[in-house]
Amino acid sequence: MSRGILCLCAAVLLAVGAAHAQQPEQDPIGQSFFAPELVIQHQEAIGLSAEQKEYFKTEIRQAQLKFTELQWKLQDEMEKLVGLVKQPKVEEQQVLGQLEKVLAAEREIKREQVTLLVRIKNKLTPEQQGKLSELRSKPSNK
Repeated sequence: MSRGILCLCAAVLLAVGAAHAQQPEQDPIGQSFFAPELVIQHQEAIGLSAEQKEYFKTEIRQAQLKFTELQWKLQDEMEKLVGLVKQPKVEEQQVLGQLEKVLAAEREIKREQVTLLVRIKNKLTPEQQGKLSELRSKPSNK
């Protein structure tokens, strides 16, 4: 029983990691947005205004604070889940309840990520979005 739950936890974590590792070409939602790093990296090429730069700095700073808090919360909930599944006899309802807390924390993180991406996209002009799409599709010179 506990081995099955550990496998489930591992699968959840692998799925989350795989979702983060997906390339934009494989992610139709990701293709519609622009990562903060991409905008920062190409701010001059896309002609960000001073007002846009300030807006992005504020939004990214606030998001980073939220992400830090949520990462701590997720880690705390995961540690509790691991503690439950390590017991010689695993209480199914306790584990499932704790799993719900882990999934809720992951959902909060995803929601904050999408919120930031929406705000970034909405602050960019259609021309800036087009230029970023072109820049994103070019092979990196790293």
